[in-house]
Parts: sequence; C-alpha cells; structure tokens
Amino acid sequence: MITNSVEETIQAGRAFAERLDEGSAVLLYGEMGAGKTHFVKGMALGLGIDSIITSPTFAIVNDYGRLIHFDLFRIHSHDDLYAMGFHDYIGKAVLAIEWAENIPQIEKEFDKCYKVRIEKIDENNSNTRKITGT
Repeated sequence: MITNSVEETIQAGRAFAERLDEGSAVLLYGEMGAGKTHFVKGMALGLGIDSIITSPTFAIVNDYGRLIHFDLFRIHSHDDLYAMGFHDYIGKAVLAIEWAENIPQIEKEFDKCYKVRIEKIDENNSNTRKITGT
C-alpha cells in the first residue's frame, strides 16, 4: 500500500487493526520518522481507542487497554525485555511493537504475529510511504 499523507497512514493502521484479535502482535519496522507511531495511532482508532497516542520512546511502553504500544529502540536483548516486564503483556491485548528488529527472534514469542514495514519512498513528498505486511 502507498500512502501520501499522515492521515492516510493513520487510516491504513485503522483498517489493519479492525481485523486483529486480542493477543495479536504487530511488529513495526522502519527508520526513524517513517510513520510507525502514526500507523499505531490508526490501530488505536481501529480498536475503538480514543486516547491520545504518543511514541513510547522514553517510557518504552504505553498501555491503552486493548492496545499496548512498545518502543524497543533502546532494548537490545531478551534480558532487557524480561527486565521491563514485556512478557506480562503477551496475550492480554493487541501489542504494537516499534523497532522490533532490535530483538531478531521476537516473533517467536507470539501465536499471532504480523510484520509491518513502513518506508519513505518519495523525496518530493515527505509524507509518501510504502507499507507492506506479512
């Protein structure tokens, strides 16, 4: 999917989340500023959450009830995941996990796991993104 604005990226996240079940994990890949948090904002809307969604870069985790939003930018091992209580959240909500690439085997933690890659693709439009998923 190609999106051409922040709003379209949010809507893509919304449409994606509408088909997710509790306990699903969404691993988000993309460079800094790619739009991962905007996609998660849309996921929240798709799950019926009307909270203000912010990046958990410094908090590491933001809990919105039906959606738990992680940022693993500063996490680099399974020991770090364990220390932050990550495993306590598995199966209790939809998990959105930014910077999943920092823990290469993280997808093995989940029964239902989706990978979403967001890429900047147009130098002339700073908001154009290519969103792919598996």
